[in-house]
Amino acid sequence: MKLRVLILDDETDFAEELKEFLQLRDFEVYTANTPGEGFESLRRRPYDLMILDIKLPGMSGLDILQQVKKLYPSMEVIMISGHGDMDTVIQAMRDGAIDYLRKPFRHIDIQLSIERTEKYLKLYRRYLEMQDQHSLISSELERMIDRTFIGESRPIRQVLELASTAAKYPNTNVLITGESGTGKEIVARIIHYASEQRNQPFCAVNSSAVTDSLLESEFFGHVKGSFTGAINDKKGYFEVANGGTLFLDEIADMPFALQAKLLRAIEEKKIKRVGGNEEIQVDFRIIAATNHNVENLIESRQFRLDLFHRLNTLTINIPPLRERPEDIEPLLRYFVNYFSAKLNKPLPKINAQLVESLKEYDFPGNVRELRNMIERAMIFCNTQTLSPVDFQLSNSKNGKSARSVVLNLDEQEQNLILQALNECGYNQMLAAKMLGISRDSLIRRMKKFNIRIMKEQD
Repeated sequence: MKLRVLILDDETDFAEELKEFLQLRDFEVYTANTPGEGFESLRRRPYDLMILDIKLPGMSGLDILQQVKKLYPSMEVIMISGHGDMDTVIQAMRDGAIDYLRKPFRHIDIQLSIERTEKYLKLYRRYLEMQDQHSLISSELERMIDRTFIGESRPIRQVLELASTAAKYPNTNVLITGESGTGKEIVARIIHYASEQRNQPFCAVNSSAVTDSLLESEFFGHVKGSFTGAINDKKGYFEVANGGTLFLDEIADMPFALQAKLLRAIEEKKIKRVGGNEEIQVDFRIIAATNHNVENLIESRQFRLDLFHRLNTLTINIPPLRERPEDIEPLLRYFVNYFSAKLNKPLPKINAQLVESLKEYDFPGNVRELRNMIERAMIFCNTQTLSPVDFQLSNSKNGKSARSVVLNLDEQEQNLILQALNECGYNQMLAAKMLGISRDSLIRRMKKFNIRIMKEQD
């Protein structure tokens, strides 16, 4: 894979000459001549290396270096300058630059510096690969955790603090409560992978999906020939999770007949497979989750009180997204960046009104719904800015539409045209058909409201 390089230098002739030299050596090179252009280019695509001048219009290269290392810590930076003194060199290296070259320098000097950086990047990437293979928490899991629990609200910080506490006590059972889509399984994984059991299995089971006819076999396993279809010995969930964590999602939907057997297995840490006589010793932590009020189910005799007491030694409640609106903007920005990379689309800007509209939305599906909304918007958006028109917000906290009611005909007409164009990928013929007008009529209206189809720019 080619090394991707960004040159940020206000001397355009120098930047283009250096770009041409590096391209001849099979590097993928881009240039920027102002800090604004540089940060815009960084937002558009990932880079391996930045060649950064100290003296730039409007902003010091050292200040840019500090911001870049915070925003893009995996990218390396080579500083260049014709005016730098030793103090500047020292400060640049302290701030994270990998090398420093004084202008004028020979092309061979920058080539050698880049080759040294490239060797370091290859070694570092190999280290990360090895770390991922042997890590107690894989990179994928970390991304899963971050994706759900990016936020600035105090409730989310408290959830993570409780999860961290639970991880320190591997024999303590945990009950996680919260509405659908809040990320209960992710919290369970955080607890497991931060605990001493991290190298042992994490077995996730949807309690409501186990049928009555198979529930004993699924949980306890069976021996060959114990019933029709039992052609081999099979381990159940208790054995699969032995030494690790058994995550029981939607525990309140577990069949009542299984609850007593589950309680016994938790207390005795011994099981028998269906059709077998041998007692098998097992040891596991139970993390259960539900979106129901278990205490109400206990009162209606749908859930066992003794099992409830066994499961909720430590309870973690994840509040719904509508109760922590301050988390919406950071989640929005994260998902937009995530789907921009995944869908290979330019990173759009975010309209300020969009954030306010989302904060007014009720989010019955919580973070999962927000994620799906953003994925859909990113798929259909063909403009450079995400706005409320890209999102289907059917209700808000006050029971009304999240989009404020507008009675101005021109404004309504403009919004309908924008929505139709967006839905049809800016295909004018399809948009006109959706609006019930001719293509010529649509074009006239687009001219009236100065609506232009923006082509994607690199």
